[in-house]
Amino acid sequence: MLEFATPLQVGGGGFLYWAVVFFVLAIIAAAVGARGVAGVTMEIARIFVLIFIILAIVALLL
Repeated sequence: MLEFATPLQVGGGGFLYWAVVFFVLAIIAAAVGARGVAGVTMEIARIFVLIFIILAIVALLL
């Protein structure tokens, strides 16, 4: 019966992936000189990292 159980970590890995993607986009935008786009993508990356941390803490406590 336990072999059919799905772990909590299966669906939560996307936030960290997208945070890294937006961080790389922010670095590229800053290198090109688009500071507005770099700021927006950095904020999105920061939000995804915070969501990832919150979900990781909740998963560890459960």
